[in-house]
Amino acid sequence: MRNRLFLCCLLFIVCSTHLAAQSRATWIWYPGDFEIWLSNKMQTKRTERNAFIPPFWRLYSHQIVVNFSKQLNLPQPEEITVAVEGQYNVTIDGKYVQSDIRRITLPAGKHSINFQVYNQVSPPSIYVQGKTIYSDPTWTVEVVHNNSADNMPGKATNGYAGSWNFDGPEKLPSRYSLPTKEVKATSIKRNAQSVLVDFGQETIGFVQLKGLTGTGKLSLYFGESQEEALSVDSCEILDHYTINGNSTDFTASNARAFRFVNIVHEPGIQFADVSMLYEYLPLAQRGTFKSSDEQLNKIWDVSIRTLELNTREFFLDGIKRDHWVWSGDAVQSYLMNYYSFFDNESVKRTTWALRGAEPVESHINTILDYSLYWFTGIYDYYLYTGDEAFLKTIYPRMVTLMDFVLKRRNNNSMLEGLPGDWVFLDWAPMTKEGELSAEQLLFARSLETMALCASLMNDNEKATTYNQLAVDLKNKILETFWDPNQQAFIHSRKDGQVNRQVTRYANMFATMFGYLDSTKVNAVTKNVLMNDKVQKITTPYMRFYELAALAEIGQQAYVTKEIKDYWGGMLQEGATTFWEAYDPKEKGAARYAMYGRPFGKSLCHAWGASPLYLLGKYYLGVKPVQPGYANYVIEPNLGGLQWIEGKVPTPQGDIAVSVNTRQIKVNTVGGKGLLRFKSAKKPACKEGQLISKGKQTFEMALEAGKNYIVSYSLP
Repeated sequence: MRNRLFLCCLLFIVCSTHLAAQSRATWIWYPGDFEIWLSNKMQTKRTERNAFIPPFWRLYSHQIVVNFSKQLNLPQPEEITVAVEGQYNVTIDGKYVQSDIRRITLPAGKHSINFQVYNQVSPPSIYVQGKTIYSDPTWTVEVVHNNSADNMPGKATNGYAGSWNFDGPEKLPSRYSLPTKEVKATSIKRNAQSVLVDFGQETIGFVQLKGLTGTGKLSLYFGESQEEALSVDSCEILDHYTINGNSTDFTASNARAFRFVNIVHEPGIQFADVSMLYEYLPLAQRGTFKSSDEQLNKIWDVSIRTLELNTREFFLDGIKRDHWVWSGDAVQSYLMNYYSFFDNESVKRTTWALRGAEPVESHINTILDYSLYWFTGIYDYYLYTGDEAFLKTIYPRMVTLMDFVLKRRNNNSMLEGLPGDWVFLDWAPMTKEGELSAEQLLFARSLETMALCASLMNDNEKATTYNQLAVDLKNKILETFWDPNQQAFIHSRKDGQVNRQVTRYANMFATMFGYLDSTKVNAVTKNVLMNDKVQKITTPYMRFYELAALAEIGQQAYVTKEIKDYWGGMLQEGATTFWEAYDPKEKGAARYAMYGRPFGKSLCHAWGASPLYLLGKYYLGVKPVQPGYANYVIEPNLGGLQWIEGKVPTPQGDIAVSVNTRQIKVNTVGGKGLLRFKSAKKPACKEGQLISKGKQTFEMALEAGKNYIVSYSLP
């Protein structure tokens, strides 16, 4: 306790009558600080065979001195109680409070109250509770000095302090931890000096040994596969303990990811049973999907499990190896989340953590494309949630990151890898030097995001600038990379020389972003996306975008086959969660190898859960048109299946869709919707008015809170 509080002066008095009547107060901090601090704690937990492996990119720190202020107009005197994480002072109308600063009485009238808090151990935070005065995101927060590195003021946007769900004075942000619950093993095989334990599926948490007795060494060798757990010389994660005591219940000190654990112990050590404390982020599953295909249903269920395990303090890439927050992985997790849990707070925490603090000195995760994905993730977040308050808070850091990106353009106003940059794009054999067409498309989308957000902030000058930059860049992309002979985007250009190799990346991004006219869409579909001669994609990471692009152009039947072949192949290999990469040609223990290590591959990787997004958006067909589903469209597509049904979460509730070859059922919630579908014969619906749009396409306006049944004929 002394170590935790040596710089953290926790001062509060709880007035029970006030707390019973008031529930609006919450802990607040400088925007992004808690997320930066928490991500540092989490990302420095990575080990490989007991070697400490911190992130290789810059880790930012929270502000150590922060001012919290509020303008008040009180009709009568009011007493407030105060809890603070840190050393602090209080001023009212510019004068220091000299008496008890844990319980303060403010006189009636107009006042300015300010808390100045210092805390180097954890983010300076306050909790204020009164009858009408309480800490919440509307407080102004400000750092006490300017950032000389970029000459930008430290003051946060007026209002919108950082906060989460710490809604009581005793719920200190610095003491946050994930909850746990006990899970029993499904199989325990005992040998002379070892025990192999199987928990039946991928999981993460703390191993428990019941009734542990004896003295000596005890080692835990963890494995996502049985082969890994049994390989004491090559498994990625292990822990060693020295046991010296009487009978006790032992809990491992580290949360580990595994399905199997191989417990090796010296003679004399015994234990009665093995279980684990499953560590998790409480999530409510809102999205659902079922179909006539049982394998596809299993793929959905395993995808949910995969995303759930990787949704923790932040969206992780994988729970075993990295425990790091990667922008490219996260932006896909956001989209999957919108069709499963719709947990906005996880998206916001991750966005803050990735961005870090000022000044910007390198790309996010050092990866050029990952900075660009960070912008597109904010674009998606606003579209799905309509959360303008978050955009107002994050906008200043969007501007400074984009300033950094713009300064790194070359003479062609394009981006290419510079010293210190990692140009990733995908794990695939291809050149990554010079101007990659796919990177320029991501750059254009990032500029469009900046133009949108600048307009919302009434930053009209920047909105105009960003929009013009996006328009100019898209024109240059077409001029430079569209090959009229191959009728596709080529891969790259270096030192003025174009590389006419055709890869899938730029072509699928341009299709997804709606940058192509119908003629080019048809050409890209034929010449690239459905052309087996073009280098295939083997990672779930880029299969996400490839299959989304195909679904955008109505190729759901093809996508169904690809999902069943690729993700179904992992199921046939015994997967209980989906992997970082999968090659059906790899057999035996070789299928677990990656990065030159026999068990380097992650078997629970967030980007493996992409069927959640694909099936929700492109089969159930529910997608927002205006922010927060104020206006949305439903375009169901069976994709060769006999029937599908499910729910898609929105800010107003869950939209339910059920489709077979003869009937479409929709249960709406808030917002204005539009049902669009194809029918070979004239459809019928008693609850709404159907309008023919030609080419067997029909539309019907959907009102909030109504049930619709449409009879139709599948073309």
